[in-house]
Amino acid sequence: MGFRPSETGFELKQGAFYNFCKEAEIDSENDYFFIIDEINRGNLSKIFGELFMLIENDKRGIELQLLYSDEKFYVPKNVYIIGMMNTADRSLAMLDYALRRRFAFFEMKPGFDTAGFKEYRSKLACEKFDRLISCVESLNAKIADDESLGEGFCIGHSYFCGLEQSSDIDQDLSSIVEYEFIPLLKEYWFDEPTNVKDWTDKLRSAIK
Repeated sequence: MGFRPSETGFELKQGAFYNFCKEAEIDSENDYFFIIDEINRGNLSKIFGELFMLIENDKRGIELQLLYSDEKFYVPKNVYIIGMMNTADRSLAMLDYALRRRFAFFEMKPGFDTAGFKEYRSKLACEKFDRLISCVESLNAKIADDESLGEGFCIGHSYFCGLEQSSDIDQDLSSIVEYEFIPLLKEYWFDEPTNVKDWTDKLRSAIK
């Protein structure tokens, strides 16, 4: 919770996580998942505040006096916090160690080999799409082996989601290559133009 402007000055407002925990507290038989996208974009020490202790597994259900109100608060045991972040974003700092030790970490890799994507690929039944995917998988191997980049910079499958087998698929694939992949490679290898040219040619050739 925090103070927000009002017509007469400032008033105390309950935040999203406060309300979420109160709802989970009432419905204790079900699990509640609080998802924070791009969790490392904020000042986490300031955002979480006294929750640093309350979100710990062995502190669930233990009440703590809130800073802004005459009320005790706790995080229910059925609340799970999921923080998502893109480790390839150079502008973001890594998580504070005090917060890091309160989370378990799971790495998500491009899902080209998953059953769902294979089924999606099969339904499209497009040779150009298949060639481009194979090229991107080879490109990812190159990116993963690059000491200045690594696996966190690999190209994900989300670029290809939502395509349909239609007369526009050629244009869709061309747009992905020209306006998403090539600019990305120019950023990755801004000091290695040979790599950019080689993989630009390979990507373009895959959809000819």
